[in-house]
Amino acid sequence: MELPTRGQLRAGEPAAFGLLFDAYAGAVYQHAVRRTGDRGAAEEAVSLTFLEAWRLRERLLPEGGSCLPWLLGIATNVLRNLSRAARRHREALQRLPPRPSVPDFADDLVARMHDASRLAAARRALAKLRSAERDVFMLCVWSGLDYAAAAEALGVPVGTVRSRLSRSREKLRKLLDADLEPGSGDGQIQGDRIPSLKEPRR
Repeated sequence: MELPTRGQLRAGEPAAFGLLFDAYAGAVYQHAVRRTGDRGAAEEAVSLTFLEAWRLRERLLPEGGSCLPWLLGIATNVLRNLSRAARRHREALQRLPPRPSVPDFADDLVARMHDASRLAAARRALAKLRSAERDVFMLCVWSGLDYAAAAEALGVPVGTVRSRLSRSREKLRKLLDADLEPGSGDGQIQGDRIPSLKEPRR
């Protein structure tokens, strides 16, 4: 697949951003859907991420390799903002008079899906981590970035990525052991072996 150069992106060439989207929209979407557990919210996050990339294009370093770490760093910030907005929305709804409850059959169907239950367990465990640890885990383990790329995405030193990932891995082992039901196997979640928490590429 043809990839745009950093110079083309920094210059704001529309065709270059089209190539960037074609190359990396899927990876940004997977990162977002794992973080939110909501396909609609993930699609919104993808759109906002590429809009922000366009707005921040001149901040992209002129030299470097793949632009995926840059995009995932933007996506991480977008997801934080969406999470805050969703929390404010929920708080506003809680102040409204209660409405009669209606059974949500979609939720019941989702609850029966094995993969969905494992994803839910992982998301519950991730929610208990510090934000900085959660971001590093998602970038290194779920999105497959190496230490240097994750450091670039988050704007922190490589050593910080290593220490945060080590803490998050240990905490998640304990949380998932407590949360996953007996017989859930190896805890594979949509193709990702969460309990193994393998080291990222160096």
